[in-house]
Amino acid sequence: METQYYTLIEKQDFYEIIENKYGELAIFIDARKGNPENPVLQFDGKKTALLKRDAHLAVKLDDIDEDTRAPLAEAEFLLIVELQGKMVERTYAVPVENVEEIVVEGRQTRADEYVKAKTKDELLAQFGAVKCWASSSHK
Repeated sequence: METQYYTLIEKQDFYEIIENKYGELAIFIDARKGNPENPVLQFDGKKTALLKRDAHLAVKLDDIDEDTRAPLAEAEFLLIVELQGKMVERTYAVPVENVEEIVVEGRQTRADEYVKAKTKDELLAQFGAVKCWASSSHK
């Protein structure tokens, strides 16, 4: 069973991808609330990447520059730098996964956000239910 990493996707309109003299990459994005948990960056080899930041939030990076695509596809890890204005809020390393295509699940709630729909069973599993009682009229 595949782990679903997110329930919300935010589109990052402005980001920077930086390469240092050692060929290491860093992506500068806006800071998000909370610390990331098991983050991973998926890249489709074309022009879209998806930072799965934690179990609830993914950040979509569109229109990746053509010159950046090869170094990004070859990277095993890169550094994410989250900025609050010009101040660094946090930095963390993420593995890079090359995928055929970026699949966005859920429904769009506004231009840059998607909410992944949950089933009753998924919610009960997330809640950690061990028992479930229905009303006496529901048999």
